[in-house]
Amino acid sequence: MRAFLRSFRFAFAGIGYVLRSQRNARVHLGAACLVIAAGLAFRVSPAEWAVLALTIGLVLSAEMINTVAELAVDLLTQRYHPMAKIAKDVGAGAVLVAALAAVGVGIAIFGPRVWRLFLP
Repeated sequence: MRAFLRSFRFAFAGIGYVLRSQRNARVHLGAACLVIAAGLAFRVSPAEWAVLALTIGLVLSAEMINTVAELAVDLLTQRYHPMAKIAKDVGAGAVLVAALAAVGVGIAIFGPRVWRLFLP
């Protein structure tokens, strides 16, 4: 049981490392906080909360996996290598795809509500 609980400590240490060291992870976390505040303000449905939670988790997980890829590449080589660049670019691209999907989810959930605020 002790080893099981220790694994959570390691996982939280990893999350903490990413949030301390990766500016984009902090940006994504800030956006997630704004989304949560908007969800509370607009009283989204339980199903919409589920979609928002999965979307937030997807973006933050993609950012963390990108950090793993960057660290692994840096560990393997200190010199420029075209494949190292590709690995880092693909990781960054994965985060971008997740973030764009999150924007789409946000538009689908919040767009109609915001639109109604501006209609007479």
